[in-house]
Amino acid sequence: MEQKTLTDQAYLLLREDIVHGKFKAGEKLGIELLKRTYEVGATPLREALYQLSADGFVNVQGQRGFRVADMSLNELAEITDLRVVLEGMALTQSIQNSDDDWESRVVAAFHHLTKSETLAEPDIQEWEVRNREFHLALVSCCHSPWLMRFHEILYDQHKRYRNLARIDGSARRNVHDEHIAICDAALAKDTKTICEANEEHIRTTAEITSRLLEENRNS
Repeated sequence: MEQKTLTDQAYLLLREDIVHGKFKAGEKLGIELLKRTYEVGATPLREALYQLSADGFVNVQGQRGFRVADMSLNELAEITDLRVVLEGMALTQSIQNSDDDWESRVVAAFHHLTKSETLAEPDIQEWEVRNREFHLALVSCCHSPWLMRFHEILYDQHKRYRNLARIDGSARRNVHDEHIAICDAALAKDTKTICEANEEHIRTTAEITSRLLEENRNS
């Protein structure tokens, strides 16, 4: 049990740091460096790295060890398409299974997100936390473990690209209006509208990210 706990701890810490760009795409993940960074032994670290490989965040290179997975505009497009389809399925199932507790979670999460989004100078880290809580609340009545696993992976893969592009969403779009549309459709139990609003929300993020990545590459 202790070994599993250490592996889970290493997995979560590594994944968070990869998503937030502490380790860059293609960077070698040396076991000795990771041991010093996370104060975890080699065995749980290797197990965590293999798990991250299965989730697409790390590449295993045989005897040459582990590297952070590469990133590309083509991959971003693929992640976007998959997220649209699978998150749409999760939203549909969640609304079909929804109850009063689900509605309360959605309203509370949206309220917290609104408080963050309507500040004159939003705290980006706080916004990220509340944004995730809102999107998780929406799918919280989806009872498919596979859908929820893929939802979480694709959300973080998308977030990894957003962090690389350093998006300041408030300067380029009205994200809050997009969230209002999604929340209104959710509370109305309108699956068609929420899936359409959510798809537009995801694809707008991907379009901005792609443009910024292209600009950064050409600068």
